[in-house]
Amino acid sequence: MRDAEAKSMKLWEWVLLIILSVLWGGAFFLSKVALGELPPFTVVWGRVTIAALALNLIVRLTGERLPSTPKAWLAFLLMGLLNNLIPFSLIFWGQTQIPSSLASILNATTPLWTVLLAHVLTSDERLTLNRLGGVLLGVVGVVVTIGPDTLLGLGLNALAQLAVIGAAVSYAFAGIYGKRFKGNPPIVTAAGQVTGTAVMMIPVALLADRPWTLPLPSLTTWSALLGLAVLSTALAYIIYFRLLASAGATNVLLVTFLVPVSALFLGITILGEQLDPRHFLGMAVIGLGLVAMDGRALRAVGSLLPGRRPAAADTRRG
Repeated sequence: MRDAEAKSMKLWEWVLLIILSVLWGGAFFLSKVALGELPPFTVVWGRVTIAALALNLIVRLTGERLPSTPKAWLAFLLMGLLNNLIPFSLIFWGQTQIPSSLASILNATTPLWTVLLAHVLTSDERLTLNRLGGVLLGVVGVVVTIGPDTLLGLGLNALAQLAVIGAAVSYAFAGIYGKRFKGNPPIVTAAGQVTGTAVMMIPVALLADRPWTLPLPSLTTWSALLGLAVLSTALAYIIYFRLLASAGATNVLLVTFLVPVSALFLGITILGEQLDPRHFLGMAVIGLGLVAMDGRALRAVGSLLPGRRPAAADTRRG
């Protein structure tokens, strides 16, 4: 069944949604700290390896088991590639050139790319008028955020911003591909894809970063890496899949509005990052695009217009 109309969320679901936004917003902050002493691919490998160990432990404790068939693991590997390896690598490299708060703003375009790709790649999620308007607003917001003049030069700063947008596109592909795991226990899917990513990242980190040549990281870096893996990856996935099952995909999408808020707060107050006015303007335009795409706010306003009455609530359960 298509999740076209969002159901009302309970208080505990709102609490979990806010916690999830803090965990994912905090990931931009924690990765920026870890990148102060470690190269990007090593941070990605450390994040997914520690998270995989934690998730596999939870799988055992809950009595679940990871599948052993080649077909299942091929699916996990592809999901890990799209949902972890590619976007984590692009975002972490991007954060070596741009503030973590700016990276979070650009990453918030994920739902916009998801709408476009779903229209092309699926038959049950077509591009409606409000979704098209939301996508167009989102594209305008991205251009405003990056800056047309910056794009003309295509320096490292612009390439870093484009890398984060590439990560958002990869997340969009992952969201569409991930539908095939709907019948699997959420913790099994999370553990499988993160474990697959950890294995794939071994040769990437060894060849690109040669981590054995790096100086031993400080306690601060280890703490950031541990928080990134356990809190922003393992725990975040558990909360995400729990919300997905109880509140539905449309409601979980609301986390996109909240993640940049957490990342901006941490980046500006703790890391001392500074953003240009155009970055805040771009975030506002992207936010308007997400509101238009989601449609609920527009329907709420429409119901208040003269001659319009809210639709009767569907009291059926199922």
